[in-house]
Amino acid sequence: MRKSMPFPHLDPVALQIGPLAIRWYALAYIAGVILGWLYAKHLAKANPRGPAPDLYTEVLSWLVFGILIGGRLGYVLFYNGPYYLQHPLEALEIWHGGMSFHGGALGVIGSCWFFCKRHKISYLAFMDIVVCVVPIGLFFGRLANFVNGELFGRASDVPWAMVFPHGGPLPRHPSQLYEAGLEGLLLLAILAFPWGCSAYGLFFAL
Repeated sequence: MRKSMPFPHLDPVALQIGPLAIRWYALAYIAGVILGWLYAKHLAKANPRGPAPDLYTEVLSWLVFGILIGGRLGYVLFYNGPYYLQHPLEALEIWHGGMSFHGGALGVIGSCWFFCKRHKISYLAFMDIVVCVVPIGLFFGRLANFVNGELFGRASDVPWAMVFPHGGPLPRHPSQLYEAGLEGLLLLAILAFPWGCSAYGLFFAL
């Protein structure tokens, strides 16, 4: 095989304040939520869909709740269920283990449904806006996966392949960066095209 690129070994902890360790993964969630919220407010002003812009402060709290509960519950159930059955209190220690993207997505879908029901808003119209901001979270999430050296790709001899800390001795595709570009930046650009005339729920269905 060709010589691979060195993996940039980065500390998963971005900032240490006494006993408090702030990880890159947490910062990725925070950046995704805040920038997604700001972009959603922009879409709400430009398109007559979903809640009025002044409701988006409340929307943010619902989304954070859905991400945290769904993401952690998904991780506990999907990845290490038997362990947490024996140690149920550790399921609350969100800083140990991690979060599940799929669980977080289900949490967002559920929390948005309750929000729309409470305010009598079209659920499909609102979810169209939510779907358009999801790529922002995917972009930052995949960058955090790269920093953590997880979710790497198949073994390869391409010049940019890397030997990941937990990926064995073979160089592998940095698939996290591919996904950050495709699921994140490219998808965000595609969904940014005008969609005011589309039927409600079209983007959510896609």
